[in-house]
Amino acid sequence: MALEIIGFPRSNFVRTVCMVAREKGVDYDLTPAMPHSDEVRAIHPMGQIPVMRHDGLELAESQAIARYIDDSFDGAPMIPRDPRAAAPVNQWISMTASSVDQLLMRRYVVEYAFHKDDDGNVVRTEIDKAIKRFPRMFAMLEAAVAPGFLGSDSFSMADCFLVPILSAARSFPEGEAALAGSPALTAYFEKIAARPSFVDTAP
Repeated sequence: MALEIIGFPRSNFVRTVCMVAREKGVDYDLTPAMPHSDEVRAIHPMGQIPVMRHDGLELAESQAIARYIDDSFDGAPMIPRDPRAAAPVNQWISMTASSVDQLLMRRYVVEYAFHKDDDGNVVRTEIDKAIKRFPRMFAMLEAAVAPGFLGSDSFSMADCFLVPILSAARSFPEGEAALAGSPALTAYFEKIAARPSFVDTAP
């Protein structure tokens, strides 16, 4: 049975697991589905995306799905097998999927995209709170990619978690400015964004 990834194509986490599949050379079917839809809830009780089906296995949560793909298919490992080399990669996967996602996606991108008043104007309350935290967040990421990749000197799963978030954040003015003001992060983003796994998974 082919790998089936289920979720909203514009979701950063859906794009992450699709990138991992592309990097591993795995063919997959992307089934569009919104969060909290019946199809998603059948696999994830909280209705969150992505979810996955493969060979009788149903799985939820992007980190679990990405690791399953990495472990189950041939190709270069997306997380180093050496524990000491894997540790910072796992650290940044966790941090990106939590703190970075919460600030840049949930409190910024999602607010811009979906929180409008009755006249269709963006409600900026949460956005303005979020951008006050941008300097610290972008300084942290600028330092983290100094080795060339996120917390590493080679491409890893952590990069698949971060770059879709940066791509979404730069679609709006303050995110674009924050990235432009971070030269190492900009160079990093442009490098990863040129990879076929990123290009091929554009929503």
